[in-house]
Amino acid sequence: MQPAEVKKFLEEQLLNSQVEVEGEGCNFQLNIISDELCALSPVKRQQQIYSHLNPWIADGRIHAITMKFYTRSDWAERN
Repeated sequence: MQPAEVKKFLEEQLLNSQVEVEGEGCNFQLNIISDELCALSPVKRQQQIYSHLNPWIADGRIHAITMKFYTRSDWAERN
């Protein structure tokens, strides 16, 4: 699985969100930039992401995911 594939898929699913993906094979680091997701509790944020990726986790295309969430302003300051 390629990072670009994960990025494209998640950005299609998560409207008004930017997703930056690092990693290769089946291990990925996700930086998710979304004011809407940042307004949710940490558990709810992760549930949103896993709900989209679970089929790829179940079939082994994704093995490990780490996630960091940023508001748009936090991401702009960071970069």
